[in-house]
Amino acid sequence: MRSALPVLLIAAAIVGCNSNKSQAPVVAAPIQGQIAAPGAAPAGAPSTGLSVTGKLLERIAASPYSYLRIQTAQGEVWAAVPETKVEKGADVTVTGAMIMRDFESKTLKRTFAEIYFGTLAGSGPAAAPAGDPHASAGQPVVVEVGKVEKASGADARTVAEVWAQKGALKGKTVTVRGKVVKYNAGIMGKNWLHLQDGSGDAKAGSNDITVTSNDPAAKGDTVTVTGVVRTDKDFGSGYSYAVLIEDAKVKK
Repeated sequence: MRSALPVLLIAAAIVGCNSNKSQAPVVAAPIQGQIAAPGAAPAGAPSTGLSVTGKLLERIAASPYSYLRIQTAQGEVWAAVPETKVEKGADVTVTGAMIMRDFESKTLKRTFAEIYFGTLAGSGPAAAPAGDPHASAGQPVVVEVGKVEKASGADARTVAEVWAQKGALKGKTVTVRGKVVKYNAGIMGKNWLHLQDGSGDAKAGSNDITVTSNDPAAKGDTVTVTGVVRTDKDFGSGYSYAVLIEDAKVKK
């Protein structure tokens, strides 16, 4: 893949992570074999992210993704979309794409220098914006959180307490009970949850904690998570967190 491929990082404002700076989109016509900018996607396609169009050279099935090697005007690129059975040789367009660098697929036991996570045009919307753990497109309903009862045990903390004690809790295991206000599955090999329990300050961002897990959940679920606190975590591509809970076990 050529290193000169155009890169457009679309930042989504979230509570519980450092804000990302979005770059102004450059509109370009989506012709075959081109990587186009936002706003140039086919009608009905997501309006955020890049649009990658070209001929499919190879498809690798690795649930929950299909990895696509695509011939574009700029050269061969890799993309990952929700599982699909598109045939080799087909003209394809991946919309709403976000570029990830040095992405490791544990399923394939392979690291991609650059890969675009998005949705295959005409296949319907993805469960979440592929490759973007911050957003929650397709989940427009706001979850009413209220006051969630705190988990029990010596390592139990509220969301606000994790934020307030993040320095002391770094590298330690905590248990937090809260309501899932955002959920994205299978991003960078993990499921991403945003938990709120009614504690904390929304303006300061201390009312929301990001959690990664291999366990499933759903938006609106009230769950108890147990995982390790990480601080100043940088996943690259502009995504960094002041605090999050990693590799959590999720119980409903």
